[in-house]
Amino acid sequence: MRVLSYFKQLLTHGPVEKAPEKAYDLWAASYDMQPGNLMLDLDEIVFTNMLRNVSLSHKKVADIGCGTGRHWNRLRQQNPALLYGFDVSSQMLQRLKEKFPEAVTQKISGSKYSNIPAGFFDVIVSTLTIAHMPHILDVISEWERILKPGGDILLTDYHPDALARGGKRTFQYHNHLISIKNFIYPVELIIRLGQQKNLQAMDLQQINVSGEHRHYYEQKNALHVYEKFTGTPIVYGIHLKKSDAVA
Repeated sequence: MRVLSYFKQLLTHGPVEKAPEKAYDLWAASYDMQPGNLMLDLDEIVFTNMLRNVSLSHKKVADIGCGTGRHWNRLRQQNPALLYGFDVSSQMLQRLKEKFPEAVTQKISGSKYSNIPAGFFDVIVSTLTIAHMPHILDVISEWERILKPGGDILLTDYHPDALARGGKRTFQYHNHLISIKNFIYPVELIIRLGQQKNLQAMDLQQINVSGEHRHYYEQKNALHVYEKFTGTPIVYGIHLKKSDAVA
């Protein structure tokens, strides 16, 4: 009945949209229990591929939009000097702390990190997050500020092409379908803004919906969604690198 209720709401009323802080506070308790989540599985592939080209050993790493620390086991395996998690959701950070009691975290509410000095971090990672952030230029500018010369940014997210076609990040909460507010930032825009801020694109990856993903939609009785999005890029990743030249 829960599955039928889920799709009845989707077809009749659509999901209820909430701002990221409120939505992820609601999602936190169940976020780590999502077998068969297409977005999480594809993000894992893209992020793992990009991480192979960046060493975190003895470096200071910021995870912006860290959530419950989904990637932290992998990040910690590289022995960073510091792994610092930022998120808008206090409940997601609480779940992270339960898994990693020694974690250094900070709740954020905007695009500024006023307590972080310029050039503090060697690496910034941000997965499935940037489209939640308003004022993309402010975001890129602040990331560049807190990143040291020669530092790296690894970001992944829901592809803007899929968002533009009606794709939504949704989850169930007490039999209600919740969607999370997104902004559509074309990949080319992010790369261009990065270039303006001394951040050069080193790698760009994306995964399109294809036949190998059909079973994800079948499990949710959502083959009509699969048909709509077949061939559409669904997840992307960009590796940006800050010039080591002195401005």
